[in-house]
Amino acid sequence: MITKVILPLLVTIICIAWYKWVTKDAVDKRSNPPLPSGPRDLPLVGSLPFLSADLHRCFAELAQTYGPIMKIQLGGKLCIVVSSSSLAGEIMRDHETVFVNRDVSPAADIFSYGGSDMVFSLYGPQWRAIRSVCVKEMLNKTRLDACYSLRRREARGMLSRLYSKVGTPINVGERMFETISNVIMSMLWGGTLNEEERSIVGVESRKATKEFSALLGRPDISDLFPVLAWFDIQGVKRKTKRIHIRLDQLCQSVIDRRIEIERQQTEESNGQQRKDLVQFLLQLNKEGDPKRPMTSVMMKALLLDVLLAGSETSATTVEWAMAEMMQHPEILRKVQVELEEVVGMNNVVEESHLPKLQYLNAVIKETLRLHTTLPLILPRRAAQTCIIGGYTIPEGARVFVNLWAIHRDPTNWDNPSQFQPERFLNETNNWDFNGNDFRYFPFGSGKRICVGVPMARRMVPYILASLLHSFDWKITEEMELDLSEKFGLSIRPAKPVFAIPTPRLSNIQLYV
Repeated sequence: MITKVILPLLVTIICIAWYKWVTKDAVDKRSNPPLPSGPRDLPLVGSLPFLSADLHRCFAELAQTYGPIMKIQLGGKLCIVVSSSSLAGEIMRDHETVFVNRDVSPAADIFSYGGSDMVFSLYGPQWRAIRSVCVKEMLNKTRLDACYSLRRREARGMLSRLYSKVGTPINVGERMFETISNVIMSMLWGGTLNEEERSIVGVESRKATKEFSALLGRPDISDLFPVLAWFDIQGVKRKTKRIHIRLDQLCQSVIDRRIEIERQQTEESNGQQRKDLVQFLLQLNKEGDPKRPMTSVMMKALLLDVLLAGSETSATTVEWAMAEMMQHPEILRKVQVELEEVVGMNNVVEESHLPKLQYLNAVIKETLRLHTTLPLILPRRAAQTCIIGGYTIPEGARVFVNLWAIHRDPTNWDNPSQFQPERFLNETNNWDFNGNDFRYFPFGSGKRICVGVPMARRMVPYILASLLHSFDWKITEEMELDLSEKFGLSIRPAKPVFAIPTPRLSNIQLYV
């Protein structure tokens, strides 16, 4: 009797389970929108054979065919590319918690000490604590003001070195990378190392960060085909580890030097010592506050974040601004006239002058629009399946926001390919760096917005104003000014920009 009841019941349960299993995909397809359309792909390699090296331009061209949101299979990675301001807002504001984490490459994982820094760490309590330290204490107005003497020292050193090269062609990009790296290193550890030590550390750190930047911006087979990661076919992981060891040892040597100095100093002399960021991080490390954690590894990870991100992007911005102004000498002259009025020909530029330099700031904003340093920002990873723009974005997909295309979108900008700083003098639009307007957000938006904005807003205009006020710049007929782009971690001019400086200030003492 029991068997007669149980057997039909079991058969019924099995049939229901089987029906649900075979109809699951059909139900999913009816309940979820489709994936975005995209270019054709091949087995295993996806669309890789059909893409050009300049991914930002290639993605923008494909968007003309497949729309502002599309899917592209890059090897074993399903990628979603967004190319409109409205869709960028959906990802970075409306569904920010879904896309808040980076899609970290093997090289980036090594660089960040396995996600111990702020740029690549997972969103959570540790990330919030690190970001709070950076925003509220490490890079706040008071601390940046305290480091001004260090920035000023390096800016004056730059003018002196350029004065010694008057009349000879200068590689603007190389000189700017050297100068801004020196400025950043002065802020990081300028109060810790003496002049000779800063020179030695500076040479090594600039060399290592340039190598690191090139590796982080290079497509990596191990990243696109995770199954091949163990083989490290291109040697990216091996090379990254080697460079990272050098930078780790460099940061540790500076930290050890600061600890040694503090052991030797009296309380009185220590109070007179100029503060740098290494001193501040060591202070947090000693306090051991769980709300403001700062381990030795976290210290070094943060130092590398500031050193690499600040040097590369800021130097590239200054280089592009100089190139555009030499291409448009009437704009260069307007900037210099403004500097003459605000600074005067008997003075050098000080940071106190910067708020009054409205046209110069418009030039910088236009440079960041037309030559976005991080054209695809840093890719995000979908933490769960999400609907964006009416399409399904699967969990685990790599998401690119094509900021380069958004900043050149003709629906948002008049004459988008033209360099026109005057567009940022229009009072009807409050174009800023806060990331709230998704037509213009060169430093990102939301929780992952670049924390170095306050430092960049001081450093880039200060260096650029100093260059333009103290020197005239010209190119000869033999010098080719090429404004084409070279894609990488940041977009730099395809060919080095060379220019000849000529002193503008009559007082030679302003150059020494």
